[in-house]
Amino acid sequence: MERYRLLENWLVAQFPDRQFTLSPASADASFRRYFRIKFDDGRTLIVMDAPPQQEDCSSFLQVASLFSAAGVHVPEILAQNLPRGFLLLSDLGNTTFLQALNSNSIDSVARDADASRLYSDATNALLKIQPVSRPGLLPDYDEALLLRELNLFPDWYLAYHLQVTLVTSQKAQLDAIFRLILENNLAQPRVFVHRDYHSRNLMVTSPSPGILDFQDAVYGPITYDLVSLFKDAYIRWDEERILDWLIRYWEQARKLQLPVAASFADFYRDFEWMGVQRHLKVLGIFSRLNYRDGKSGYLKDIPLVADYLRKACERYRELNPLLTLLDQWEINKPELKVGYTF
Repeated sequence: MERYRLLENWLVAQFPDRQFTLSPASADASFRRYFRIKFDDGRTLIVMDAPPQQEDCSSFLQVASLFSAAGVHVPEILAQNLPRGFLLLSDLGNTTFLQALNSNSIDSVARDADASRLYSDATNALLKIQPVSRPGLLPDYDEALLLRELNLFPDWYLAYHLQVTLVTSQKAQLDAIFRLILENNLAQPRVFVHRDYHSRNLMVTSPSPGILDFQDAVYGPITYDLVSLFKDAYIRWDEERILDWLIRYWEQARKLQLPVAASFADFYRDFEWMGVQRHLKVLGIFSRLNYRDGKSGYLKDIPLVADYLRKACERYRELNPLLTLLDQWEINKPELKVGYTF
């Protein structure tokens, strides 16, 4: 409540002569909160509340500047109070790609048409961001960060969700698999990477898409955001559609002379292996959100992510040992636990 009062007081100072109401706009998996400000004339803005002890608004400002300069649609920064962790932003609306695509008011034909249009827009936005990428501006998506993310899988998905204690041989096998994954990831060409470029962070706007939640952007593997987009943890697309979208991206990227693999087969393999890293990470994060933070809503999305992981492991001989381990761990899966454990 104290932060909310501070936020209200800051907004009153910004708009001393205007009446407004505040309502929750959205919340995410971090400590950030968003509120929608509605004025008497119907105009709306968004205010971000990012407690400085846990969040750093400066990264949001930096990435917003980089992405805006690339010509994509991100919130405009209207006012800021970095010591308090408050940002006043333009409002990109309240319809995410996920909401638009899951709407019950559209039939399957209309949904397919909407998906084609929205995902084309999202791909085109990446093709604006990636060509202007350069090192030294954003943190490197380096081995230490990639490995730290991979370790969320044994630390949270295995230990808490599956209640698995690794024996020495399993730990050695998992470490060897992690090394193979990292070898592929680190060999890929690098660009600016949003890191959560998916249907819950892309807004239906004009121009489309409106891009949110980019404060954790890094300089890393070129396939990463494509995995986030096409192998989305919150919405499933059939593999033929994903392949079609990926080919369209690859063809455009080559025309723009982006550093994608000359062979689509090689590019697809990079995409799949990058996906394995992300899926392992997401399984760990979703488990941590439930068992540490009490956010049980993410558990329902685990089966889709686990399915992505298993299918990729089936396709590549080098990843088959991970599939074998998954079979061992999941065969005695305990009854689902929801909520805090400590």
